[in-house]
Amino acid sequence: MKLALISDAWRPQVNGVVTTLSRICEGARQRGHQVETFTPDCYRNWPCPGYPEIRLALGCGSRLPSQLDAFAPDAIHIATEGPLGMAARRYCLQRRLPFTTSFHTRFAEYVNLRTRLPLRWGYAALRWFHRPSVRVMAPTPTQVSDLRARGFRNLVLWSRGVDTTLFAPRGKARIDDVRPVFMYVGRLAVEKGLDDFLRLDLPGAKYVVGDGPSRTELQKRYPDVRFLGYRCGLDLAETISAADVFVFPSRTDTFGLVMLEALAAGVPVAAYPVPGPQDVITDPSVGCLDHDLRAAALRALELRSEDCRKFAERFTWDRCTEQFLGYLAPISR
Repeated sequence: MKLALISDAWRPQVNGVVTTLSRICEGARQRGHQVETFTPDCYRNWPCPGYPEIRLALGCGSRLPSQLDAFAPDAIHIATEGPLGMAARRYCLQRRLPFTTSFHTRFAEYVNLRTRLPLRWGYAALRWFHRPSVRVMAPTPTQVSDLRARGFRNLVLWSRGVDTTLFAPRGKARIDDVRPVFMYVGRLAVEKGLDDFLRLDLPGAKYVVGDGPSRTELQKRYPDVRFLGYRCGLDLAETISAADVFVFPSRTDTFGLVMLEALAAGVPVAAYPVPGPQDVITDPSVGCLDHDLRAAALRALELRSEDCRKFAERFTWDRCTEQFLGYLAPISR
């Protein structure tokens, strides 16, 4: 099968969306499929306002059709709702080709937090984008239910995986500091709720791994917090493993793949009882969900690393890839 995967989110971004799509491409190729990615690095691009690490493709609407015609895919998957996603959607509709989409990011909530644009407007735009899709893949049962209640159709559940070889218990020596160490990993932006974590009165030390538009302001407000910047690969895996509790303060994530990475490293999770964490932390022996985030973080200290690791091993990229390939809509030629 020749698969065209279109995504506005791609390397060098470091996030759950890029990780998932990269692993899907890798898994599909290992199964003998030919995968062509159409991503911002293939075009002139421009940094997204407020998120310079996110690149927006320019002029893709004029180039993408001829590129897709030349590739002649057997299936088309549109992963994001940005400029490339819009161009691919238009291409498929004009040629009456079936396609699938996936729901990775709660953009309506993000825009609402930044601009106060009503949620119903944001979801109306997202509903319009996904309406022609043969299948809309969502990462959790809660997300599927929420989108269905908002009028989305053709929804299917698409699970996630974690690299348990890379993310594994590697000891605490990477961080030589007072204990316990409470850690957040991810983008530093208003929608991630970092203030909820950083202002907590907790023993030990707080560490933040990642970067984003809020970093400068957060560093000014919380001078006692250790900000490590971006980490990736083995460097990231060793850093996460050195934490005692992984704190996930976001209320807007669709899944939160980094929670699985922390669990695979043997680190328990503290989070709010909201969609995303509720779907990942389904066993009280691996994480604590509480509207009182401080209480959740302190209780998580009592959880066993071995239980976290065993739980994470249930989530495999092989299963994720098989689900994805099974959901694709074949193009008849």
